[in-house]
Amino acid sequence: MALVYNNMGDYSKALEYYQKGLKIQEIALPPNHPSLATSYSNIGGVYDDMGDYSKALEFYEKSHKIKEIALPPNHPSLATSYGNIGGVYNNMGDYSKALEFYEKDLEITKIALPPNHPSLATSYNNIGEAYRNMGDYSKALEFYDKSHKIFETALPANHPDFATSYSNIGLVYSDMGDYSKALAFNEKSIKIKEITLPPNHPDLATSYNNIGAVYHTMGDYSKALEFYEKSHKIREIALPPNHPDLANSFNNIGLVYKDMGDYSKALEFYEKSRKIYETSLPPNHPLLATSYSNIGGVYNDMGDYSKALQFYEKSHKIREIALPPNHPNLATLYNNIGGVYNDMGDYSKALQFYEKSHKIRENALPPNHPSLAGSHLNYAACYERMGDYMAALKALQTAFKIQQKAFEEGNPAFASTYSWYGRVYRGMKDYSKALDYYEKCLSIDQKTLPERHPDFGITYSNIGDVHRLMGDYEKALSFHRKALNIQENVQCSPLQCATTYVNLGETYRQMKDYSTALTYFEKGLKIREKKLPKNHP
Repeated sequence: MALVYNNMGDYSKALEYYQKGLKIQEIALPPNHPSLATSYSNIGGVYDDMGDYSKALEFYEKSHKIKEIALPPNHPSLATSYGNIGGVYNNMGDYSKALEFYEKDLEITKIALPPNHPSLATSYNNIGEAYRNMGDYSKALEFYDKSHKIFETALPANHPDFATSYSNIGLVYSDMGDYSKALAFNEKSIKIKEITLPPNHPDLATSYNNIGAVYHTMGDYSKALEFYEKSHKIREIALPPNHPDLANSFNNIGLVYKDMGDYSKALEFYEKSRKIYETSLPPNHPLLATSYSNIGGVYNDMGDYSKALQFYEKSHKIREIALPPNHPNLATLYNNIGGVYNDMGDYSKALQFYEKSHKIRENALPPNHPSLAGSHLNYAACYERMGDYMAALKALQTAFKIQQKAFEEGNPAFASTYSWYGRVYRGMKDYSKALDYYEKCLSIDQKTLPERHPDFGITYSNIGDVHRLMGDYEKALSFHRKALNIQENVQCSPLQCATTYVNLGETYRQMKDYSTALTYFEKGLKIREKKLPKNHP
């Protein structure tokens, strides 16, 4: 019964039944009986799902101590113990510790089991996940590939574990910005699941969700919604109404609406997600912190900074309790709070929180992790707004060096860095350099993104504005029209469209075509009045 409740996401009920069973065993069995180890491990698993990682470790370690006494040193159950403990450290964001335990698991599994045993594949898979979280994508692929080769030897062609393997490889390619490969592997995964599983199986929902995430990252919001909604429909049928996976569905749909600039819709779905988490999870669960953080992000985009800070603070309170002090998710939260202060023009506060975020990332992550480049990009954004262009350039150079080590040439991550270079040089009035970097950004976008991705609209508008500043009004108009052709016809944030209208208005004003200028200024103002609070800068 406990296992059923756990699968349903009813963790308190699962815990209740596991603890009832444990009480009986503690009376009836000697203290080092293997069945007690199993019970402690099961309880540890529930605490892990609940996000109570210290309790999870406590019970996994109780289980492990019994196994060390009761079993021979290379017994497969000991390997499982190390794997479970590694999994908790992975969830805690302590990836080096996770790797240490996963490698202990692998060491025993290699000795205890034949070379093509599926459990060995699981060990390789876990190590691959740790490397992925550390941002070492080549190592992640190496271990996922080792896992996959065992499955090819040991399992029938359409075994569900193959689907998981393809899905994991797809996740790495998505992190690397190779979206076509990410889609290809996720589609391989889903083909197997569609053959082997009933149509409303939760694992199918996970696959649709993963494909939705790739389309979301690619900026294809209609496709992303299509797959997120497919996933959600299955979960509505297969799971109880307050299952955390349903909240995950609502959250993902909310994310798409946020990126489309439909903030009321985004809040509607985020609130649905939050209500489920508040009902189904303990009050300090990390997923609840993520939910509050997402709501804060929408309020920030809407320019309601006090509301944004209020929800980020709620998230912060949970994460301080639930996570170790150097967890990467705490760094992300400090980064988000810094972003609010940056938007408010309180740059000293922004830098203070960016610094907090960066210190955690330096301690928790390897030196070339992409998130560290993200920290330096945030510094650059803040310094650019402060008009300290030399400091901004220095931060950009540091970010760029990290990205060169972390990614292959032409990775989408470079596009953002080039765009910031363009913005800084524009502020310095070095328009030829600004243009050069915006064109580098455009070149990467053209190679890596679908042709009507919203980012094209932003880049075209940036290029158009530099041409305006250089006095080439015809080129400026040409690029602004290219931007509008995307922004008026593709699902993207209306505020991006508003910026292009304002840029067009300024171009026509400088051309002394005042009536056309006024038309575009009014279009931009109308959107901003509708989407932003009255006191927004």
